[in-house]
Amino acid sequence: MLYFDHAATTPVHPDVAEKMDQISRQDFGNPSSIYSSGRSSKSIIENARILTANMIEARPSEIFFTGSGTESNNIVLWSLLYQEKKHVITSSIEHPAVLKVLDELRVFGLTYDVLSVDSTGLIDPTNLRSAIKKDTGLISIMYVNNEVGTVQKIEELVEIAHDHRIPFHSDCVQSIGKMSVSCKSLGVDYMSFSAHKFYGPKGIGFLYKKEGLPIKPLVIGGGQESNVRAGTENLSGIAGLGIASQLVTNDLDNRIDHLEKIQKHFKSKIYEKCPSVIFHGNEQSYAPGICSLALPGIKNEIMLTKLDRKGIEISNGSACSSGIVGLSPILEQMGIEDSINRSTIRVSFGTSNTIKDVDYLVESISELSHE
Repeated sequence: MLYFDHAATTPVHPDVAEKMDQISRQDFGNPSSIYSSGRSSKSIIENARILTANMIEARPSEIFFTGSGTESNNIVLWSLLYQEKKHVITSSIEHPAVLKVLDELRVFGLTYDVLSVDSTGLIDPTNLRSAIKKDTGLISIMYVNNEVGTVQKIEELVEIAHDHRIPFHSDCVQSIGKMSVSCKSLGVDYMSFSAHKFYGPKGIGFLYKKEGLPIKPLVIGGGQESNVRAGTENLSGIAGLGIASQLVTNDLDNRIDHLEKIQKHFKSKIYEKCPSVIFHGNEQSYAPGICSLALPGIKNEIMLTKLDRKGIEISNGSACSSGIVGLSPILEQMGIEDSINRSTIRVSFGTSNTIKDVDYLVESISELSHE
């Protein structure tokens, strides 16, 4: 089996799995307990917090462990109910963990405006400036799009937000391991992440919150995670996240170089074999490893099924739509016509993919395209 859907999820790195297994077998103490095994568990959490903070150049006190990137988004957005200003600005190509939450919050008096994107998935900063209102309390724009890989000009958008003293949140789930991510250089106030996107375990994520900014818990109880996320901590998951973060810190340049090399080879070969192919996204502002491409005249679900029979796993877009096959809302918002939308597949590369793997993928796509 050849796996080319790393934007959906990644395999757990062996070092991560080993650490999690060790923790699960040896460390069972409740981190809130004051005796020895509890203190040992607490130490594991705080060490993972340091490793995670180092990955994005944050302070450990600014890192809060959650169950997922989705939960991190929800914590930030639901916190708006406690604020006086309840208007949000977001984009039309956000993850459902932002757009659906904003829809849900309307019943509580929250309002929001959605910024359009161009044909490559980029937001025009001028449109953001124009959308700001007196009661705008948050701007939430994802960093890297999960379907087409377009990278927003976050620094410029953050500057506009801060000129108006508006906090800025970004869903950064797709960014780790594909590019350098620094909370210092980006200037973002809140950032959401998920471990399983960078070779960590599922069921664990984290929220970055700039020191001094407000946040309210979504789950209320024992006050864990500095009263941001109640519930006994997922000790092995947090430890696994820490190791996955350390691996990114230590090997980021190699990962980026590998993804760039693999993607360049893939594009070159697919253009050679399938000259009519259409790539979506922005050629200058992108995260390496995510390729959204259309094969005109071939429905994506047919291509996916046939590739699966050949032992190749790719997707038709986001993995967060519960297996629904249909038009991609993101491509619709980018102005992609329906026939091309239905022909679009997503290929996303990872550390284990090789040039040989890519050659087999391209040959298979070419063969199936000409049947």
